[in-house]
This record gives sequence, structure tokens and C-alpha cells, in this order.
Amino acid sequence: MTVLAVVALLSACGGERDERTVVRFWAMGFEGEMVRQLIPDFERANPGIRVEVQQLPVTAAHEKLLTAFAGDGLPDVCGLGNTWLAEFVELDAVTPLEPFLARTPSMPASDYFGGSWDTGVIGGHVYAVPWYVETRLPFYRKDILEAAGVKQVPRTWQEWNDAMAAVKRHVGPDRFAIHLPLNEYEPLLNLAIQQPDPLLRDDGRYGNFRSPGFKRTLTFYNDIFQRKWAPAFANTQIANVWNEFGRGFFTFYVNGPWNIAEFRKRLPPELEGRWGTMPLPGPDGPGASVAGGASFVVFKQSKQQDAAWKLVAFLSDPQVQVRFHALTGNLPPRRSAWESSQALASDPYTLPFREQLERAKPAPKVPEWERIAQELRIVGEQMVAGRYTVDEAAAELDRRADAILEKRRWMLEQHAAGGSP
Repeated sequence: MTVLAVVALLSACGGERDERTVVRFWAMGFEGEMVRQLIPDFERANPGIRVEVQQLPVTAAHEKLLTAFAGDGLPDVCGLGNTWLAEFVELDAVTPLEPFLARTPSMPASDYFGGSWDTGVIGGHVYAVPWYVETRLPFYRKDILEAAGVKQVPRTWQEWNDAMAAVKRHVGPDRFAIHLPLNEYEPLLNLAIQQPDPLLRDDGRYGNFRSPGFKRTLTFYNDIFQRKWAPAFANTQIANVWNEFGRGFFTFYVNGPWNIAEFRKRLPPELEGRWGTMPLPGPDGPGASVAGGASFVVFKQSKQQDAAWKLVAFLSDPQVQVRFHALTGNLPPRRSAWESSQALASDPYTLPFREQLERAKPAPKVPEWERIAQELRIVGEQMVAGRYTVDEAAAELDRRADAILEKRRWMLEQHAAGGSP
């Protein structure tokens, strides 16, 4: 009798099945951990949907996504790195979002920063909408600039040159005006995106690094090192950037918004109010920068696209984005989120990023871009070391980019001829 009772009890418990629609959501890194705190509110508002969040390690995310695509195991929705989108569009893995956006008037494109929205537009279709955004600009020491006699924050390359020269004269031979880590391509890329010349030409078939604009960028970048305004260092060659910035080893440091929290936490209290952020100077005025971050995509393999879109719309709500900013420090892609948040609207360290995001531009939208960007880093470092002149570095970058893009040219030619790529 006791055994029968236990069996009946277990059967009763097993009979309570969760009939909700399951949405599988993959998100990378720290964001994948923090977004879980927002999901209960979504599920309360949508009682027929249950969200399964999987956090992907940033270093393994790309490979895992490609493996999942090959094995028909992609999630319903994902926070995808902006520079990966072109690859998944080419694989025909992501769904165009125009039908979903058409029935979601609460997500107008006009409310998003233009460059960030444009990262999700390929071939005239919207394949992704921004989740969070980032771009890069200079952190700087206000007190050192003042001591060097610099009266105002530079807005042009010439003004920046003048400021760096003044700082170098003030700090002497053992300290520097700026740190541009040679193990990162982003500082050089953000300067290059300011030029009118595209980085690739002929619909991404060839490099365009011998253009006048890019060579102007290379000259500006190289001169900073040749004049000893920047140390020819990688980030791995100094103790850490926060300590070195704090002790005045360098005055300018071009980096992203995540470092606002790091500098606040790591700099000594006596430096409070003596450092800040500023828009990135451009060749002839306040300059552009690269629109980074992650965007929502809905995969074609998904059988729950409508439910997945409801999650996208919820996480895209301006108030939810403000909450996500409070959890992560990531910047919202919607202007209305900035306007509704007192914390964002009044933070002197964050406001220059708000200005910069109005001028942010997408990186080239080809699947091969990240490989080309690494060549940008390598050739840039070799130029600084004296292996290449500016003209030689530009030619070498075109040669390397053209080799990387060879398969793309073949595929586009096949498509134009009506063949199967």
C-alpha cells in the first residue's frame, strides 16, 4: 500500500507539465549573466513564454555559434557582436526583421543612434537591432593638461597635436602624452573611420588603404610615435593602464565606456575631478568613431520567432535599457533611454560618449572584416617600428586585404553570373 501511494504521488507530481513556449536566448560574457535579472519581469508580462538564457564565453562564442548553425542547433534569439552579423547574413542564418518592426511602433529606427542602427542593415534589409552600444574616445587627465598650459579640450587633429606636444614638454622624457596600445587595432581603426574614403572599395571586394584619407590617418598615427608622444608599447608591457594613467605615465588613453567604472574604482580618491572623457578629435573637427556593441538577431532556424521577438521588444524598451545600463554599465542605443535617465543625462564621464555615438559609423560589413582588422594592427605596429613607410604600409594593407577578400570576389562573381557560389 505504501509503494502504491508513493507511485501515485510521483505520478501526480510528474503530471504538472510546463506548457509554456520556450525561447532560447544566447548572450555573451558578463551581459549574459546580468540579463537574467530582467527575465522574470518579461515572463510575468508574458505568462505563456519561458526564457532559457545561455551565457556564452566571449572567446568561444563565435565558434559555438558556427557549430550550432552547422548542427541545426542555433537558439531562437541572440545578442550578436556587430562585426559578426555579415557572416551570419551570408550564411542565410538570420531573419530579416522588417515584418516584426512594422508591427512594433515602439521601436522606431529614428530613436536609435544612426551609426548603431546601420550596423544591422545589410543589402537594404534590417537583420539586427542594437541591444547595447559602445564606441571609443579619449580618457584624459584634466590636471596635466592644465599644468601643460592647454586651455581647452582639443577638437581637431591639429589641436590634439598641439596639446600632446605641450604635455610632452611638460612631463619630460620619462612620461608620455598618450597611450595607443600596439596590440589593439581599435585606436587606429577609430581614426581611420573618420575619413571620407571607405576602408574597402567595390562592394568590399578590395582594400582601399592607399586612399588619400587612410594615408592621412597613417601619417597622423605614425607621427605620434615618432615624436615620442606615445610609448611603442602593448598593454601587456605596462603594469596596468589604470595605475599608469593614475600616476601620469600618459595623459590621453583612447578606450571604451566600460572603463568609466574601472577608472572610478581603481584611481586614488585624490584624483577625483582631475580626469575626464572627451569626444574623439577628427581631422577637421569633432570626429567619427566606430559603432560597436551587440545587436539582437532572430535566427531562421527558430520555430518560436514571434515569442523571440517579444523578448527583443521587451529588452529594447527604453526603461529596460536603463535598468540594463545600471546592471552592466553598457550604453543604451536609444536616445529616449538617455533622455529618461537622470544617471545617464547628468554623468560627466558618460555624456561625451552620448555625443560621440551621434557620429559613430559601422565598420565594413563583410565577413572577413575581423581578419582584415588584425592585419591593420600588425602592419600598424610594423610601421611604428620603422619596417614600413606610410606609403609602404598602405600598400601592404591593400595586398593583405585583397588576399583575404579573394574568396569574396569569387563568390560575388559567381552570383553575378547566375551561378551557385
